[in-house]
Amino acid sequence: MKFNWFNKTSKKVLPEFFLEYEESILNTPKLPLNETRFVVFDTETTGFNRMRDRVLSIGAVSLTNNTLNVNDSFEVYLKQEVFNPETVHIHGILKEGNITKITELEALKLFLKYIGNSILVGHHVGFDIIMINQILERNQLPEIKNKTLDTEHLYRTSKHTVYQNTLQKERYTLDKLCDELNVSKSDRHTASGDALITAIVFLKIIARLNKNDNLTVKELLSN
Repeated sequence: MKFNWFNKTSKKVLPEFFLEYEESILNTPKLPLNETRFVVFDTETTGFNRMRDRVLSIGAVSLTNNTLNVNDSFEVYLKQEVFNPETVHIHGILKEGNITKITELEALKLFLKYIGNSILVGHHVGFDIIMINQILERNQLPEIKNKTLDTEHLYRTSKHTVYQNTLQKERYTLDKLCDELNVSKSDRHTASGDALITAIVFLKIIARLNKNDNLTVKELLSN
């Protein structure tokens, strides 16, 4: 049994799967950009209220060395008692149906093992992190600890780099970024589909930011 020496907010011994996750974070190596693993992820939820709504599905794909690793993807659907029929037309997930669904705790175990110490990427990633953290809190676990990147903010930074103007303050939806970067919007509003689309958007933004081939992970995270 490992003891929880990382979590300072609780004296409780955490479950093995979470301790292994925390240990991977503590032992994150400092790698060059082309060796760093990024996990681009998305959640489909019953709505946008962090306290009331719930995660229905999580989709993710990994990237390394400007390459989308299609064989290293992730997708789970979660059982939920909380359900909002008004959002079904957006995500298409029914409360009942033929899709295999697992508990929040089972989803956490799989997701934390998948992401490890990778840098997490998402469009408006803050919301997705909040929703994952709500699952962690409901299971009496600490918050997620990975470093994160938001594609909307990175795109603004890339526009500044390309056009040498002040950073644009207008909002960019994922649909708008797809239009501006010529990315197909097929399979929108599924967690795995949006994760794949966001990954392609992310690769195009990185290409802009790294036009001199000298971008570092530290610079990317500081943007």
